[in-house]
Amino acid sequence: MPYGDAMSGTRVRGVRGEERRAEIVRAALEVIAERGYRGASMAAVAERVGLTQQGLLHYFPTKDALLVAVLKERDQWDAVPDTPWRLDLLGSLVEYNAMRPGIVQTFSALLGESVTEGHPAREFFTERYGRVRGVMAEVLRAEYGERLPSGLSPEQAAPLLVAVMDGLQYQWLLDPEGVDMPGAFRDFLVLLGEG
Repeated sequence: MPYGDAMSGTRVRGVRGEERRAEIVRAALEVIAERGYRGASMAAVAERVGLTQQGLLHYFPTKDALLVAVLKERDQWDAVPDTPWRLDLLGSLVEYNAMRPGIVQTFSALLGESVTEGHPAREFFTERYGRVRGVMAEVLRAEYGERLPSGLSPEQAAPLLVAVMDGLQYQWLLDPEGVDMPGAFRDFLVLLGEG
């Protein structure tokens, strides 16, 4: 077989492998949405995509590795490519999250677990939060300039904004009838703009 044909076959297998991984991640998202984080098993995901559990392990060697891939996919949905976020769009993101409790629950459960030493999702969340704080500082700077009405800099306020968003998610997951996550976030934005 000529060298070019061998490389072409490798590329096709690589594309198929990437497509299969994407299919598995989509299936994992479905299973998690239906069963929650604890109820989602590798066996259920494997069955959903027509693989044996051993076949699934070829693509994702552990449940944690699969869940990190799900989290990365979730972040892709939340991203607005080539468009800076605006403060008013953050309220829309909170509303969007309120429509997908299974994904929010998965994110929250993994976040909580990731604070333990050696957890496979720790690096993902550490890097993610660094990026998110930077993006939130830019959102605040675009809205308020170098100082918010309270006198805080965007860099000082960014971790607070992220903490409110995540904290509201936890409260909403625990008591969805008692916590209006989008409404409470809108109230926070009002507080943020007051001096």
